[in-house]
Amino acid sequence: MSTAAEATAQAALEIRFGPLDLAQVRIRSIDPGVILDELTGRVATAPRFFDRAAVGLDLGLLERDPEPSQVRALIDAVRRAGMLPVGLVSGPPFIESVARALDLPVLAAFRNPVKPPPVLQAVPEPAEREGPALLHEHPVRSGQRVYARQRDLIVVAPVGAGAELMADGCVHVYGALRGRAMAGAHGAASARIFCQEFYAELVSVAGVFRVFETIPTELAGRPVQAWLEGSDLRVTRIGG
Repeated sequence: MSTAAEATAQAALEIRFGPLDLAQVRIRSIDPGVILDELTGRVATAPRFFDRAAVGLDLGLLERDPEPSQVRALIDAVRRAGMLPVGLVSGPPFIESVARALDLPVLAAFRNPVKPPPVLQAVPEPAEREGPALLHEHPVRSGQRVYARQRDLIVVAPVGAGAELMADGCVHVYGALRGRAMAGAHGAASARIFCQEFYAELVSVAGVFRVFETIPTELAGRPVQAWLEGSDLRVTRIGG
């Protein structure tokens, strides 16, 4: 078969399921002005992460079921703040009808991936091993992601700017952390982040995040830990 014929015979597309880098915006007010003001301030703290970021809107905390027109106004407010809403997060029964009225998808909270998602300079998936933690022994470079599913993640090498660490449990970095670290990726509020040299662009526990610019400067380059205290993400130096 000729090269042209082979190209014609190949499928024009593929459909894959996998975890995406998609933030969720939990809406507690139906007032678009309030949402715009607060979200604009949040985006301003870390524009490189949130400007034009794809987000799902979580309406599960609203006190009453909203009308489609009200949700449309909220979506417009989120767009004006700089983010790009792509759908509504599944939850209360009204979500399905509102999503249909606005021609939006309903985003499941989590789907088991068929295969690891494609990422820039993808890190080979480490072999499964016995024990509670996943050990990663090589540098994690910009554009790479390492994910420890249903366990802790231990990294004994530097983590570069633009790299990403994710774990359903705790994240331990025995070296410099310059990228993003997310512990409790599926809601474990008891998870923590530990690192030997703290320069992280962003740290997150159970979805609550802080960026480097909002963390005291005296912690830069120090051994630190991050954990949730109520709804507040605390970051402090280890060992005083």
